[in-house]
Amino acid sequence: MQTISGPQGPRVVLDGRPVLLLCSNNYLGLADHAQVREAAADAALRWGAGAGAARGASGTMRVHRRLETSLAAFHRTESALLFGSGYLAGMGVVPALAGRGQVVFSDALNHASIVDGCRLSGAETFVYEHADADHLAWGLRQHADRAALIVTDGVFAADGDVAPLEDIVGLAHRHQVPLMVDESHAVGALGPGGGGAAAEASLECEVDVIVGSLGKALGSYGAYVACDDAIVARLEASRPLLFSTAPPPPSVAAALAALELLTEQPRLVEKLAANAEILRDELHRENFDVAGSCTQIIPLIVGDGDDADAMAAAALEQGVFARAMRAPAVPEDTARLRLSVMATHTRGELREAARVLGRAALRTGLRPATMVPVAAAQTGGTNVVPLVPRAA
Repeated sequence: MQTISGPQGPRVVLDGRPVLLLCSNNYLGLADHAQVREAAADAALRWGAGAGAARGASGTMRVHRRLETSLAAFHRTESALLFGSGYLAGMGVVPALAGRGQVVFSDALNHASIVDGCRLSGAETFVYEHADADHLAWGLRQHADRAALIVTDGVFAADGDVAPLEDIVGLAHRHQVPLMVDESHAVGALGPGGGGAAAEASLECEVDVIVGSLGKALGSYGAYVACDDAIVARLEASRPLLFSTAPPPPSVAAALAALELLTEQPRLVEKLAANAEILRDELHRENFDVAGSCTQIIPLIVGDGDDADAMAAAALEQGVFARAMRAPAVPEDTARLRLSVMATHTRGELREAARVLGRAALRTGLRPATMVPVAAAQTGGTNVVPLVPRAA
């Protein structure tokens, strides 16, 4: 781990040296926004630094309820419930909706929190091939009598691609199986007003459970689940909620301020998309194949983990901070530099970043034109095994 001085922004001071940041999930730049910082400071003075206990004990405060009400309105659901982190939310939702003797249907590249939530639930897990609605359909036919939940990321964290939600929603309806979509990397990045991948597909009201993060585009910390009242009642008994101290008031107030900014300034979402397109264009000029990317997350697939580390180090020497990802965070032989764009990057910064990355690849002995495109690298998950294989 490397040490950053000062707030998260397009540029940071890393180990005493200024660099361009291309590996943060602070997609809209709100972590350093004046209104968000002021809201956090005011909340600390008014309610204190911490919530004091789990919400079932003494941790629910008025500010928690205010944010939950705003999040439910944002996603057009009956209710919302805050969790201490996105990982805790993923660990809480799946066991609340599925259990022993039942089957959860999970995309092969779902986030680790979902994978571990499936394990904690005690249900069997059918892992369908990434974004493959046909394989999901086959699995649902094989286990129709035990199907409890379909779960997918909206935007996949390491690849930046979007789930085929129209097909998945159709299957969920046909088989009468609840659908959970983790929108952590999609809220603030896709859809009208940044509502997420389901909103982008005009399917927000067709999804039973939406999980979102407060620590990415909303610039704070924590997570939430937006759903109907009945599911919230079940989630209130989940272990990650019962046995975790409630999110601290400054983080909750900061997220509330960020959500208000997102609602008032929807053009932030357009700026993020425009910046992502600029970086893709500039990378293409450097002969990188970025055809598989369509969001603010742009992976440069290197393959070998040591090569990915070397390329990241070469880029950092030239002032661009872009961390490498390797197994087990991504499938074997698909190590990559995961680039993440911010709405607050400038065109000049993104242009220079692409040039630096091109030089870094060459210095590492890689030729950008021969690096694996993202679509070809999506070979399946890293730490889950399908309940049954694809039909012959």
